[in-house]
Parts: sequence; structure tokens; C-alpha cells
Amino acid sequence: MKLLKDILYGVGLTAVNGETSVMVNAVHFDSRKVGIDDVFVAIPGTQVDGHRFIQDTVNSGARAIVCEVFPDIIVNGITYLQVDDSQKALAIMAANFYDLPSKNLKLVGVTGTNGKTTVTTLLYHLFKKAGFKVGLISTIKIMVDDKEHPTIHTTPDSLTINHYLHLMTQEGVEYCFMEVSSHGIHQKRAEGLHFTGAIFTNLSHDHLDYHKTFANYRDTKKKLFDGLSKKAFALTNQDDKNGKVMLQNTKARKVTYALKSYADYRGQILERQLNGQLLKIDGDELWIKLIGDFNAYNLLAIYATADILGLEKLEILQLLSELETVEGRFQYYISKGKITAIVDYAHTPDALKNVLITINALRTGNENVITVVGCGGDRDKSKRPVMGHIATEMSNQAIFTSDNPRSESPAIIIKEMEAGVEPQNTNKVLSIENRKQAITAACKLAAANDIILVAGKGHETYQETNGVRTEFDDFKEVKSALNALNK
Repeated sequence: MKLLKDILYGVGLTAVNGETSVMVNAVHFDSRKVGIDDVFVAIPGTQVDGHRFIQDTVNSGARAIVCEVFPDIIVNGITYLQVDDSQKALAIMAANFYDLPSKNLKLVGVTGTNGKTTVTTLLYHLFKKAGFKVGLISTIKIMVDDKEHPTIHTTPDSLTINHYLHLMTQEGVEYCFMEVSSHGIHQKRAEGLHFTGAIFTNLSHDHLDYHKTFANYRDTKKKLFDGLSKKAFALTNQDDKNGKVMLQNTKARKVTYALKSYADYRGQILERQLNGQLLKIDGDELWIKLIGDFNAYNLLAIYATADILGLEKLEILQLLSELETVEGRFQYYISKGKITAIVDYAHTPDALKNVLITINALRTGNENVITVVGCGGDRDKSKRPVMGHIATEMSNQAIFTSDNPRSESPAIIIKEMEAGVEPQNTNKVLSIENRKQAITAACKLAAANDIILVAGKGHETYQETNGVRTEFDDFKEVKSALNALNK
């Protein structure tokens, strides 16, 4: 149990009704989880307002209520605490409840539209190979050194973050690498965390359904850097014009990396092949197993981070050369019929364009590129025609299909993608709503040496329709379809 007033340290209460010198068991924002002597934090969510469930939690035995508006019914013996921002209060309370775990390890946050998962995951593997105990909080999974835990959101809720950071400190973890999404920043999930450093990868069109404007999206990302201390480092991509924006108000040490312009850490692509690429980083050449300009940026950011954190440069280069591609990120399979299938998480226009640029740069003759792509439902609709345009402009054949339609009609989503196709490219388009059938069709259309790109879902192993998730793995599906053709 914890003393309530200790958990509330730094929260900034606007009103108090009751005692704060009482012991409490746990902190919850989900009213269904509240038990005897727990604290319930009422959050006004986008779909459901937690304030509606205050009395339910009192009936369940809650000892204290944190809210933005006091309820009409005040029950004697219950402590009511008013705050201006429940989400921020929850994050600070979560950190306090778990004894400020981020202060007891080196926490590095990674933000940007693309590359977050690759950078955090590969940093985790690099530092593991270097002999450290390491933590990872990513889209794909949470790692507490060697132990894996599943994850749902890019940036989990603040209670979950601090719970796992606490586990990491108990296990002696020295470094933790964490994806920090714009949603997570906006919803204050990273408040109360002490970052040793932050990395900015890039910024492009995404999540405008949530943030409404690109400026809002950019400025939300920037808040991660605004909150860094003087002792922290802020590492940004100098080739992205938004990199400078991230550094405008930060107190942290400013560090840059780039492939095209002057920066503290410089990189250059010397040679590209399907099985890797030759890079020059700060004057040293090395062969890496990951391909694509976007991965050259990712690896440069990783090199810079490892150097800033004190690893020896030659060791970093050696470890970089040993790193393998991240699941669902330019993950490829070559069939017996010599057809190459690539599965990638590219679900934004910029990411799709970068992957197709990489694929086209690897073509050596008359290989056809067949792209299978869709757009998620209940998400930014403005990118759908853009995705349709890019897929048809940069491929020989494009198959538009379903990609987590959620509550929307897959057929309508596909129509909105088709709206972006230029007249001269309409003959390149096939629309097949069923994703499995779309992947099978791509495999049947492909000939020897052709390249199939299945974009949008990457590491995901499900398809979400009307609130129901059914098992679906792009990599397994395309591999199975290609192998069936070669029997």
C-alpha cells in the first residue's frame, strides 16, 4: 500500500475534499478494475467520460477519487481530489506509485511518423549484444530484458508504462528504448517520465483524423523535446525540415544526423542490393543487412544514439552489421519460382513511397512490381487517394484491398483510394476487397523475378472488422500463396 499524499506529489490539485494521509492499494482509470481502498482517476475520454462511473467505483470500495469536476454526490469517508487535467494527473501519479522508475534507468524516447519501431527495436538488440540488460516498449511488444510482454498501443497508458519500467528496474535493466507516439504525447501518457534522450526520425502525413492539422501533429511531437532536461540529449534528422522545429525550445543537448546535409553524424549509401547495403558512417564503411534509404536513416540514428550513450565506435559499427530486419519491416521471402515478396508496415503515403523507391532502385531488368495495399478504417481519410496514387504511379500493378476496415465499409475505402488514381494508371488497378484473395491474386500475376509488395499491416497478425479481430498474417499468407503455386 502507498500513502495517498505521496502518490499525489507534483499533481497540482485545485480542490480537496477529504483526507490525503490515508493508505491506498492501487491506482486505476478503468472503473471496472477498482477494488477496496483503490484510487479511481476519472478521465473524460473521446468516447466515454470516466466521471460517469465515479459512484460505481465508490460502491466497489474506492478510497479516493481524482476528477476534473466533483460529482453531485459526495460520500463521507471518500477523498475527492479535483485537478485541471486528469490524464496528466494519472501519469504523474503512476510514476509516483511505482517510485519514479524512469529515474533509475536510461530511458530514450523515439518519435516520428515512420521508423519508431525499427529504431527502438534495433537499439534494444544492439545494446543486448553489447552485454547490457535492456528494456523495450514498442508497437510490437514490451521486453523486460529477455522476457516478452504483449502490447496494444504504440505508447501504452501511463500506468502500464510505469509498471513495466518498475519491473525493468527490479531486473537491473540499464537502458530502455520506447516508442512515443503523437497520441501518447497528446494524451499525456509520457508525463512524469524522465528521459535521458529523445530521437526524432521524420514527419509526414498521418493521424490527421486525430490531430486535424499537420501543424498540430508536428507540435504534439515537439512537446517530447520541449520537456527534456538540460542533462538529456535531443537527436534529430537534419534532412527533415521538421527536425529543426523539434529543437526550437528544448533545453537538452542538440545533436543531428543526416545523409544529405551537414550534421553531427553523417552517413552515405555507397551500394544497394536486395540482401543489404554498404554504408559509410562518419568515415567508416560497413555492410548492413537492412535495405532502403529509410533504414540507412534509422541505422544512422541508432549509431548516433549508441555513441552518445558511451559505446565504443568500433563496437557500434560491428554490432550494426549484425542487426537483422525487424518483423514486418521490409521483411522479404524469395520463392522457388524466384518471386520476391516483401511485407512492410508502410501505412502512410510517405512510408509507401519510400518502400517503393527502395524496391524500384533494386530492379535490375524487366521485373514487375505488384503492390497490394489498403487503408485502415476510422482513420485519416485524406491519405486514401494519396496512397492510391502512389501505389499506381510507382508499381506495374496495384491491387487495392481491405486493411483493418474497422467500422467502415471496405468497398467505400477502396473507392476513396481509387479516386487518387491518375487516368493513365487506371488500367493498373485491381480492387479485391478480401485481403487473402488480393494477396493470392498478386502471387498468380507474378512471374519469375517479379517483386510483390504487401503493404500496410506489417507485423500485425489480425484483421479488424466491426470490432472483431480475426487472425491474419500478411507474411504467412503471401509465403503460403507463393509456395502453393510452386507445388
